[in-house]
Amino acid sequence: MIGFLYLAIAGLFGYGICEFFFPGLRLTGEKTFDGKELKLSRYLIAVPAWGVAGLIPLTWATYLLAYVLKVSGGQEYPLGMANAVVMPVFGLLGVLLSFLSYHKEKGNEQKLTVATKLTIGEIVFLCATAALVIRMMFLTFFVSKGTLYVGLSVFSDFAPHLGMIRSFSYGNNFPTSYSHFAGEDIRYHFLFQFLVGNLEFLGMRLDFAFNIPSIFGMLSTCVLLYALAARLTGKRVIGYLTTLFFLFRSSPSFFRYLATLPKGGVIKGLNEQTEFISFTQNEGWGFWNLNVYCNQRHLALALAAMLLALHFFLPYLYAMGDKLKKLGIKQESRESENGPEKIKNAISRFPVYVKELFFSKGAFLTLHPLQALLLGVLLGGLAFFNGSVLIATCAMLFFMAAFSDRRLDYLITAMVALALSLLESRLFVEGAVVSPKYYFGFLADNKTFFGAVDYMVQLWGILLVFLAGYLLLGTGIKRYLVFVFSVPLLLAFTLSLTVDIGVNHKFVIMAEMLLSVFPAIVIAKLMERDCGFLSGRLWMRRVAAAVLIVLLTITGIFEYVIVERRNQKENNLTFRMDDPVTLWLKENADSDDIILSSWYHLHRVVLGGGMLYYGWPYYAWSAGYDTQYRERMVASMFSASSPERLSKLISENNIRYIIVDRDARENDSYLVREDVISATYEAVYTEGENEWKFTIYDTTKRVGKE
Repeated sequence: MIGFLYLAIAGLFGYGICEFFFPGLRLTGEKTFDGKELKLSRYLIAVPAWGVAGLIPLTWATYLLAYVLKVSGGQEYPLGMANAVVMPVFGLLGVLLSFLSYHKEKGNEQKLTVATKLTIGEIVFLCATAALVIRMMFLTFFVSKGTLYVGLSVFSDFAPHLGMIRSFSYGNNFPTSYSHFAGEDIRYHFLFQFLVGNLEFLGMRLDFAFNIPSIFGMLSTCVLLYALAARLTGKRVIGYLTTLFFLFRSSPSFFRYLATLPKGGVIKGLNEQTEFISFTQNEGWGFWNLNVYCNQRHLALALAAMLLALHFFLPYLYAMGDKLKKLGIKQESRESENGPEKIKNAISRFPVYVKELFFSKGAFLTLHPLQALLLGVLLGGLAFFNGSVLIATCAMLFFMAAFSDRRLDYLITAMVALALSLLESRLFVEGAVVSPKYYFGFLADNKTFFGAVDYMVQLWGILLVFLAGYLLLGTGIKRYLVFVFSVPLLLAFTLSLTVDIGVNHKFVIMAEMLLSVFPAIVIAKLMERDCGFLSGRLWMRRVAAAVLIVLLTITGIFEYVIVERRNQKENNLTFRMDDPVTLWLKENADSDDIILSSWYHLHRVVLGGGMLYYGWPYYAWSAGYDTQYRERMVASMFSASSPERLSKLISENNIRYIIVDRDARENDSYLVREDVISATYEAVYTEGENEWKFTIYDTTKRVGKE
């Protein structure tokens, strides 16, 4: 199937890029960031890197060529031509780069010594993680016997997602507009949906087209997070624990929920609970648990790119730390450290540190300029995959650069990423993509510092204790990384990028993912024979560690049980893959054909690639569109009292089709004058009777006119 070939070409191209331009990638897992032997299999970091480095540029190239063919070349169906050009070109580039990298490294003994084997623990970890991720994705979205099943916990966000997907696979959405607010610019990060739509266009069944990239993105994030934690600490067990804490969130909500259950009714309550636990605003939406990755499929692939950037730049931070440490040892060997002299000598060493940090050549010169440039291209490509991840990554890299070696590499990456994101914004958006404003407090009820702290205590619980403890008792660079990894959290609580502050929840998720390494460090230390900071019998400490693991994960585990319960097959929304309305729209409507309808959510019209003039209001409102004007226009058009008035409004708003159905007739906002509509335009599709009558009117066909 051509869709699978497309993914294979992406992997081949990514392999060629990484092997030729990033030959050091094969050695990435050999040592920790501070230079200790680790011997991680090269494939743990390389395979996700190949996929991410291949999928993002290949998707962009396909989209941009299709865009040019449609807008400048006048191609009626540009996606087929774009794939016919891009796939062989990227395939040949992948082969060429692979061939060149092979010959460049031929005879290199270092290549032969690279670790490739997985440990038994890693095999178990990969199998368990893959099983969980595959289960999550196909549980919430699958096709069986000609019926599409959409999970109860994801159908809300899947309305715009599937609308955008089908606008490409069934429609021709170039220049691109938002399927739930057609006719204007696109402010929605849609490139992942384009990737899925293109895979379906190439013949892949919709659920495979949506689930396979989702599974790859989520699994890549888990594996790269495992490798990051292992490289930070030199211990694989910390990588396993970090990933566990990422997947199953820390929160006191489970225990608060237990407290609400009546005496003797705990087991019954736990067995019958089908809603997400909610003690803070929007918590009941599944904002913080694994459901968010089932819902926001585009997020995980972008997170994998973020983690790759951290893998690339963290060695620079550690290199500067190593230089400062050596300077300190050198100075100490020359000085007396007794009594008051210790403070005096520490003060005297301060200028030496400042000189090395801010005035040495190594602090600013570039080490890998081409690699930094290519990484900037990769991050810049995230802007319309998931812009929040791009913003958070750049913010973290800024604070890493402040105390890093080779800052020019950071600058190259940042400038390229910024330039590309601005170019993309100019292409897609009229005006600014985001309007950043200071907004303190995020979703906390009390928008003060202590109110924010109270909110985080309610949200993260014991995780905050570990972080506070590490800030007080930790040492070295990892202590500073507590702050760096908290930067997305600071963004969430201080900036509003859209009218909907709730979208900042992605920043909180990113921070929690990265900060999970610190409780993992403490718990892993508890389980060691030589604990160091805590005495006591080994078995007692290991029992304490097990209890802490349960406390950190029990809410997330229970919420995954809820995900399973909510998405049982009998609870899912179902749509026939051969639904006549869906197929009619596929054959008769294009992305230029704007549809006037009631406020559709996830509907068979949406699955037909229909471009809605005004879909469900929340989607467009949260993206920053002027929903009030269109709401008035919908009412005016449906309730127009004469054919002349109706025709004028239809022409002004570029409406091609009008759909009158039960939803429109029974709404409370306007009175549908179907008599006027039917007297003005021809009905080109009709099904059902009486209140269930569903009719599509074509505004290019006037009644009584040829």
